[in-house]
Amino acid sequence: MQQVVDISWWQILLFSLTLLIPFAINSYYKINIGRDAIVGLVRMTVQLALVGLYLEYLFYLNSLVINLIWLSVMIVVGSNAIVSKAKLPKYPLIGFVSIGLVVGLFPIVGLLCIAIIQPEPFYSAQYVIPLAGMLLGNSLSGNIVALQNFFGSLESRWGEYEASVALGAPIPVATLPFIKVALQKSLAPILATMATTGLVSLPGMMTGQILGGASPLIAIKYQLVIMIAIFVMMTISITISLNLVVRRSFNEAGMPKIRFIDPQ
Repeated sequence: MQQVVDISWWQILLFSLTLLIPFAINSYYKINIGRDAIVGLVRMTVQLALVGLYLEYLFYLNSLVINLIWLSVMIVVGSNAIVSKAKLPKYPLIGFVSIGLVVGLFPIVGLLCIAIIQPEPFYSAQYVIPLAGMLLGNSLSGNIVALQNFFGSLESRWGEYEASVALGAPIPVATLPFIKVALQKSLAPILATMATTGLVSLPGMMTGQILGGASPLIAIKYQLVIMIAIFVMMTISITISLNLVVRRSFNEAGMPKIRFIDPQ
């Protein structure tokens, strides 16, 4: 099996010329993504370079305490992104979203490292940080879609919700149809990915391991475990976040305590 093939910086620079294609399309169709694309590319490059240097140091230290601190930073930043993209007030909803991510992330990563992969030590940064990053990255998009769909469907069907509350239904019962919609919409992409993985697409982790010289059979085993972990964490974190946010978003009379209707 071939070892990892390094990519030189000049090769990356040369490959970056392919960016002229989307920029040309942007110019022709005037879709106004040029500025956002440039900002995103610059931020991505700088952030990846800094994270790469930091992870080299993190892997060298391999400290349980530092790993936990880094995971906490990832969760806080992720929670902030979820609430911001869902256009909801950050305080105190960011705390409830963080709880959902924590409850979904730590048991799954712990199970993977202690019972399945079993690195030495079990908190090895080489495994914990990338695994947590993959799980959180997928859960971020799922939580954003869930919150947007929950409050969006609630806004469009407000009369149905008010009728349920007027008939004496508790808040959890009155919001149950909207939570159901949010869960269905947020989990649909991962379910579609699971159904087509291996046939239509080769996921990033599997591809990365194969490019890194691992046996395809070993890469498949890791990918199976990761896809199951992603699905389980997404389901847990989205369910907990939705239920906690619902409790905070309404008063005892069933009226909203936060502004969730987009002013635009």
